[in-house]
Amino acid sequence: MERIDAMRKTSIAIAALTLVLAFGCKKTTNEAYNTTPAGNNNPSVSQTTNLSPEDLGKLGAEIKKHPKDAQKLLSDKGLTEEQFEKAVRKVAESPADSKRYASAYKKAS
Repeated sequence: MERIDAMRKTSIAIAALTLVLAFGCKKTTNEAYNTTPAGNNNPSVSQTTNLSPEDLGKLGAEIKKHPKDAQKLLSDKGLTEEQFEKAVRKVAESPADSKRYASAYKKAS
């Protein structure tokens, strides 16, 4: 029962992130955003995990494809569900990192 609840929470977190990314990427303003080059990791993400936005996107897609294996996929990367969610939220704070995540997620889906 706990495993099903954990998978449900992970699926909800992924769905929420997808919505955040979908709406966040459509934001159209004349504001200048500070972006980091694609090869550099966001330092705030590095503090949470050593995974790049691309790695997190691939992992999110794998979890969506195989929700029953969510805990194993996370533990293989050395993450808990909470750490993964925190890292994804950090990525969502940056428009550039969000785009990197979304691109990797799409490619891996």
